[in-house]
Amino acid sequence: MAIRLARTLDTIAATIERATWLDPAADAVAGLARRVLPRGLVRDTASGTPLGHPLHPALVAIPVGSWSAATYLDLLGGKRHRQAARRLVGMGNLAAVPTAITGANDWAFTQGAERRVGFVHALLNDVALTLFISSWWTRRRGHPVKGIALSLAGSGVMSAAAWLGGHLAYGLGVGVDTTAFQHAPQDWTDVAAEADVVADKLVRADAGGVPVVLVRRGQQVIALADRCTHRGGPLHEGTLEDATITCPWHGSRFCVDDGTVVEGPATRPALAFETRVTAGRVEVRRSQEPRALRTNPVGV
Repeated sequence: MAIRLARTLDTIAATIERATWLDPAADAVAGLARRVLPRGLVRDTASGTPLGHPLHPALVAIPVGSWSAATYLDLLGGKRHRQAARRLVGMGNLAAVPTAITGANDWAFTQGAERRVGFVHALLNDVALTLFISSWWTRRRGHPVKGIALSLAGSGVMSAAAWLGGHLAYGLGVGVDTTAFQHAPQDWTDVAAEADVVADKLVRADAGGVPVVLVRRGQQVIALADRCTHRGGPLHEGTLEDATITCPWHGSRFCVDDGTVVEGPATRPALAFETRVTAGRVEVRRSQEPRALRTNPVGV
């Protein structure tokens, strides 16, 4: 039974991922979202850049929790808890607004299958929110049974939307640091001739299969992971200005010195390497302080 359900859900997800007929509408809405949420403080806040992690997943817990608690009271709380259930529905409705804004911000920078799944996810959430707003209004007008029925319908749609949201994060990797599973070398690795790394130029190199970007800062050569942590954009194709590298895909900016995020939508810093120059050759290695998911646990 469980295997059959998993296969059915996989089929549904795959069907949405291949639904290219969604592209015109999805692209238009994504473009609108990017225009409404400008670069700078607004986009960084919506992305969760100051927090170091995407903000949307954290906000999701509020409307989902409120609506779920209201459903619990509806089913098991009896008449004396109807007012509390209505207030919980209202709180979920209000919390859904910033949740939707942050989700739209994250989704606006996706492409292809990710954008299609996210578009359907958003449409389902819109339907769920409409049902919950109708439920709140109906309850307020003195029709609790009808309001409960609308909430139950909203909960069903919300569950479907939540499953697609989980598929976006855990199946397609939206919101995940794209460099998290890169196994950079722990030993010093030759990547380039020092003479090839000149001022004001981004140089791509390879460190044991991991792409890196080299930058000269005075007499020092600095190395960062070449993939943007946001969506994997090639940083060596970006621009170098004011000691920052700007990703060519979505405009995330990273500090050259240590990979810190200066401007989103990226939320995770670029992986910085230790560097040295030996006999005219640039060598790099991963920092000796391991990051989660980059090394196997002891004994594994």
